[in-house]
Amino acid sequence: MTKFRIFHRTWWRANPSWPDGREPGIGPRRHITYAWSEEEAREICREWNSTHSPGLLSDKAEFEEA
Repeated sequence: MTKFRIFHRTWWRANPSWPDGREPGIGPRRHITYAWSEEEAREICREWNSTHSPGLLSDKAEFEEA
């Protein structure tokens, strides 16, 4: 059985001198939980993303094989 690590991270960095006050930059991964199937991992990410505002830095959940 494959284990999947679910985490969230930002895709932008705050920078007042850039347009919209942000520049491209991937933030560190912040652990949410683990899932035991890809389907479960997708569902956890969908749920997390639907209940958390991505904000200016586009903070979103994703997963990878652990």
